[in-house]
Amino acid sequence: MPTLHEMILQLLNARKNRVLLVAQSSLPESQFKAFRQIFLDEFGKGGLEKELERVIAEKYHKGR
Repeated sequence: MPTLHEMILQLLNARKNRVLLVAQSSLPESQFKAFRQIFLDEFGKGGLEKELERVIAEKYHKGR
């Protein structure tokens, strides 16, 4: 059974992929590359995903 963190990431990744697809279809290639980098910095493994992991871990350990 997937963990809460894994379930949230699955939902988040589906939406990230959709946003990136819309951006790719709407922006010139050079602008899309810049947008993609910023977007993934904010919402990817070094951004929101990392923060979610920390918050979930803290909440889980506090609840014990």
